[in-house]
Amino acid sequence: MTTTVPAQEVQVTEPLPDSGIPGRRSRRRPRPVEAEDRHILSAADWRRPRIRITTNVVHVILLVLLVLVGLFPLLWLFKSGITPTQDTLTNPLALFPHGIAWDNVVKAWNDVHIGDFFFNTIAMAAGEWAVQLIVATTAGFALSVLRPKYGRYLAGLVLATLFVPAVVLLVPLYLTILHPPLIGHSLINTFWAVWLPAGASAFNVLLVMRFFDSLPREIFEAARTDGAGTFRLFWSIVLPMSKPILGVVSVFAINAAWADFLWPNLVLADIHIQPLSVRLPQIQSSTDLGVYLAALSIATLIPVVIFLVFQRTFLRGGGLGGAVKG
Repeated sequence: MTTTVPAQEVQVTEPLPDSGIPGRRSRRRPRPVEAEDRHILSAADWRRPRIRITTNVVHVILLVLLVLVGLFPLLWLFKSGITPTQDTLTNPLALFPHGIAWDNVVKAWNDVHIGDFFFNTIAMAAGEWAVQLIVATTAGFALSVLRPKYGRYLAGLVLATLFVPAVVLLVPLYLTILHPPLIGHSLINTFWAVWLPAGASAFNVLLVMRFFDSLPREIFEAARTDGAGTFRLFWSIVLPMSKPILGVVSVFAINAAWADFLWPNLVLADIHIQPLSVRLPQIQSSTDLGVYLAALSIATLIPVVIFLVFQRTFLRGGGLGGAVKG
């Protein structure tokens, strides 16, 4: 008698395309095909000539309008600065109907002494930039990298100062500059009266601290293991990795210093050290319009140049991402 033994069912496990390992189910879910079409216009819509041409035309129109709105006032100011005053009054949008008046720039620089106030503004902006950069980087390093015991409470106090209106602080700040502690003499009519208060920028401190938080902690631990001290860690490790945020803080600090009017007007009463933001409104009524517009063009030139120089660093650091990816 022959006994038939039933064949055992053999399960052949094939490697899944997601994992590549036999018998192991992949945890990665397949990406739905519809994910690529989750836009205002799908790929099928872009294949239609009418929709594609209409969308491109709308993009071009919006780009031209954006350029006109953003650059037209600046270009008009530069054009009017070298245009005769009579032409600016009679036909302000005409393009040099009676030639170019380069004398406006010469008079603005020599007769109105815009050059002196121009260099005063550079000195004031450079000092504010240096003080803000030193305070922001050192405070951000202490709160983010060193992480003291009460660091969170200190960061909370710094954040709370952002909710205090700046106008409320004018009187106590002015009295502090008038009678500064430990110095013995007033700082009025000195650049220190503008430089020192500029360092108390809670926004810059929190901005730098947030960037330092995104830096890899393993590099700090490795540097401490190799014997790097606090200053070496700050100067040789953290600062070279923080060029994007340093560029962002620099642009903010210089633009704010260049446009600041109220505080320099209070503490810089001496005409010889006043910046352009304070002096230009005072000479408006007694200066020819063409010369005054030329002076405004000179005052606007430096912030534009600074942004053009730092634009790549500013845009790269705008996201405040980490310095090391991966």
